[in-house]
Amino acid sequence: MNATDTFVAHRNLLFTVAYEMLGSAADAEDVLQETWLRWADVDLAEVREERAYLVRITTRLALNRLRTMKRRKEAYVGPWLPEPLLTTPDVAENVELAESVSMALMLVLETLAPTERAVFVLREVFDFGYDEIAAAVGKTPAAVRQIAHRARRHVDARRPRETVSARETRAVLESFQRALESRDLQGLLDVLAPDVVLMSDGGGVKQAVPRPVTGADRLARLVLGGIAKNDAALTTEATVVNGNPALTLRLDGELDGVMAVRVEGGRITGLYYVRNPQKLTRVESETPLTLR
Repeated sequence: MNATDTFVAHRNLLFTVAYEMLGSAADAEDVLQETWLRWADVDLAEVREERAYLVRITTRLALNRLRTMKRRKEAYVGPWLPEPLLTTPDVAENVELAESVSMALMLVLETLAPTERAVFVLREVFDFGYDEIAAAVGKTPAAVRQIAHRARRHVDARRPRETVSARETRAVLESFQRALESRDLQGLLDVLAPDVVLMSDGGGVKQAVPRPVTGADRLARLVLGGIAKNDAALTTEATVVNGNPALTLRLDGELDGVMAVRVEGGRITGLYYVRNPQKLTRVESETPLTLR
């Protein structure tokens, strides 16, 4: 294959790597553009393993961007949530991939240092060897092993304690949806865990809660109060975002935001509501993701 064919063959993988490292599809696309420019200048006769070489370029560029994004996030208005993606059905069917791009786990990855995040993603999600990861992040294989161990321990302490099936998540989300549309306070309280946390991302463009809201009663009353104040008609629709069941919310037919959830023990423990219009460009057309 020539350079173009090789890049196209691995494009979905490279996008997935960049997205899992950055949490932003727009930035992942920028990284892919830069990856292509670097790849186009490579002498293919010198490349032994094209897939690994391309992932190495993407990882290095994503790491550079991740460090600059840190400054952007510090200046961001309110909580920062990953950019939601409408995903293809095969993503939801791949339990490992669906978990790795879930809003809940992506937020855990936000708590890692840039190199830790790169190592965790390449090792735990994409199953790259320590030597390959070392070449990508500019560390020794021994150092990468240590980083991987530290990152895994950090993530395991914060990730959801149980793996919940898409069917169970969908059932819980349907109960939440019914309670929301019927303005049923008790129905919301029944489906929300006592220590549920709401995070809302308006990016300073749309109104959002300025900091996380904790507690079922407080959250339910806040949500219902917000709906009551708004004259627009609210409609909700089931969708699949980042490989997991989610809701799109519309006001008078106009897309208002996407709500993803974290479900544990049959109740919602995390609600993630993205309203920032700049982050809603990929929720109405599917984005293919892959681990291979």
